[in-house]
Amino acid sequence: MQNESSQPATNVKNLDITANPAPLGLLGFGMTTVLLNLHNAGFFAFGSMILAMGIFYGGLAQIIAGIEEWKKNNTFGATAFTSYGAFWLTLVALLVLPKMGLADTPDAPSMAAYLAMWGIFTLVMFVGTLRANLALQLVFGTLAILFFLLAIGEITGNGTVTVVGGYIGILCGFFAIYTGLAQVLNEMYKKTVAPLGKTIL
Repeated sequence: MQNESSQPATNVKNLDITANPAPLGLLGFGMTTVLLNLHNAGFFAFGSMILAMGIFYGGLAQIIAGIEEWKKNNTFGATAFTSYGAFWLTLVALLVLPKMGLADTPDAPSMAAYLAMWGIFTLVMFVGTLRANLALQLVFGTLAILFFLLAIGEITGNGTVTVVGGYIGILCGFFAIYTGLAQVLNEMYKKTVAPLGKTIL
């Protein structure tokens, strides 16, 4: 008869030894956001550089991060990264499809509605970050403000509002970059090199 100790374990919990996907998602979002909003703030013209970042780093890399967060059973991370990755891809499509003759250029009310819906989504996600660290709260808080300012700029045609939104977006992007790189450095050094702040709730 086989020894009892040699029987295979049936209730051993699978340990998650995969890497943290959040820095990839945060950096894909943050770097693309900074570049787009440097344009919104008037520093340079819109061009293929922003489109390429929107497709590959802001879009695809974030969706990959979202899928990895799903595998880690992180509903918030999966929803956030996949959604904002899709945001960048839809934004590129809104700009490129009319150029290709495949769709009409969206008018100001439709773009305002598009941006406002993303603002509402982000505001609700911001409420979720109150259970997370301060750095993430700053990312989502400034992002919600950015979406609403850009929506107001579209519907009113007020360029100053869009420029102000651009500066808020630059700040938001750098908050995301900091949050992503802080997680990388803290993990590499096995201690808090770059603090992320405390939760509110």
